[in-house]
Amino acid sequence: MTKSALQIARAAYQPKLPKALKGAVKVKEGEPTQSVADQEAIKALFPNTYGMPLIQFVEGEAVNMPAINVGVILSGGQAPGGHNVISGLFDGIKALNKDSKLYGFILGPGGLVDHNYMELTSDIIDEYRNTGGFDIIGSGRTKLEKEEQFDKGLEIIKELGIKALVIIGGDDSNTNACVLAEYYAAKNCGVQVIGCPKTIDGDLKNDMIETSFGFDTACKTYSEVIGNIQRDCNSARKYWHFIKLMGRSASHIALECALQVQPNVCIVSEEVEEKNMSLDDVVTYIAQVVANRAAQGNNFGTVLIPEGLIEFIPAMKRLIAELNDFLAANASEFALIKKSHQREYIISKLSKENSEIYASLPEGVARQLTLDRDPHGNVQVSLIETEKLLSDMVAVKLAQWKEEGKYVGKFAAQHHFFGYEGRCAAPSNFDADYCYSLGYTASMLIANGKTGYMSSVRNTTAPAEEWIAGGVPITMMMNMERRHGEMKPVIQKALVKLDGAPFKAFAAQRERWAIETDYVYPGPIQYFGPTEVCDQATKTLQLEQGK
Repeated sequence: MTKSALQIARAAYQPKLPKALKGAVKVKEGEPTQSVADQEAIKALFPNTYGMPLIQFVEGEAVNMPAINVGVILSGGQAPGGHNVISGLFDGIKALNKDSKLYGFILGPGGLVDHNYMELTSDIIDEYRNTGGFDIIGSGRTKLEKEEQFDKGLEIIKELGIKALVIIGGDDSNTNACVLAEYYAAKNCGVQVIGCPKTIDGDLKNDMIETSFGFDTACKTYSEVIGNIQRDCNSARKYWHFIKLMGRSASHIALECALQVQPNVCIVSEEVEEKNMSLDDVVTYIAQVVANRAAQGNNFGTVLIPEGLIEFIPAMKRLIAELNDFLAANASEFALIKKSHQREYIISKLSKENSEIYASLPEGVARQLTLDRDPHGNVQVSLIETEKLLSDMVAVKLAQWKEEGKYVGKFAAQHHFFGYEGRCAAPSNFDADYCYSLGYTASMLIANGKTGYMSSVRNTTAPAEEWIAGGVPITMMMNMERRHGEMKPVIQKALVKLDGAPFKAFAAQRERWAIETDYVYPGPIQYFGPTEVCDQATKTLQLEQGK
């Protein structure tokens, strides 16, 4: 492949490892664990992998290990650092025995089921060290949840002599890893399954998983661009920039970026839900900030919006639920309604509260709510241009206030959505180190015969030498949730905690940021230079750990 100057220079970077992983290790077991909720139900579903102890690796004595064949899968959406997880896993199993082999399954879990794989040799691995993306073997979203899938995968696992499978993914992928580990353990297949915590959204974390990999790099990438927009905003002084950021299930990205760039407004979905705010409440809040700044002669600013905001507004959630049910039951009748009359038809059929909310929505958004359905018949919320919805509604409210003499400024909006731009960025030093350590830790979990564990690296605001490597039973993170009408075991998503240090730090400053123009311009990710610039963790991690 043709390489840029940065790729060539980054190839020489040797990721840092925790001290305990730099030589032979031994397992230090902690207390037995239990799931975060629904203990009896989870224990019944995972009798072979429930209640296992927490694990920490400490320095041990060298032992001769037999060669081992390991499989690896990249699952779900891309996140910066995935290649370094694979590099760390490769180096780890080779350090145990140089004859060990690593097989990558192509395009995600589907590669295991379809027997689509390649051996990952040192020549291949060396091409991808410290690079972004998942292109070494690709990724996919096939769910591993059916016995025929497990058995089909087992065929190629046995054929290749694979003793352990590492699944690199988010909460759903690691839930699947846990189900797979339980299935193979129950059948005495002799196949270990290890997970690694990946998602830029930052919602796969707990006391043992301090952060999911890729969050650091993605937030720094977005914050650079937001900072650039804010500098432009403060230069032209004539636009309000409405910026939507990835994060459907949680607002961690929006909150982290706000802490980095100090925008005039940042909406946090979890707070909107907690306060039972309506869509109009959110619009009024933004409009009031716009009006207050206009009173000072500042007709410009920035608004950060989490991707999943609509689903956190209780009234909108009720509207969407009724729309889903109504359109599912009346699809054929709705299909016969003329396009020009569909809006009135929907308004006439909904309950009074939902009818009024639907009628208040801009035409484009109302159409998206009724026309763009996923295969299950549900609204595709991620397709709704929330940034445009909010700016349109703010414009209407400001025009009303102007007539009433409550607003004297000018309002013009620009719209942005930052998502894919951050998912495959070259990993920051933090993610390069963290991911390499996660992969290396996975190799140690395999060497010590563990299954149903997720690779864990903690104390991550300290220098990498002081990081604590180990494993956490995946069952410890699980609870029961309703999915497609059935109760299913899933890893509990970590939402923004309104009583947590990151949100409190934001809440303490947002009134000042709203009225003042106190933007921060983080600039691009730095890979070479002073450690305080290149190796810093996210503001979220620093605040959570009191740094």
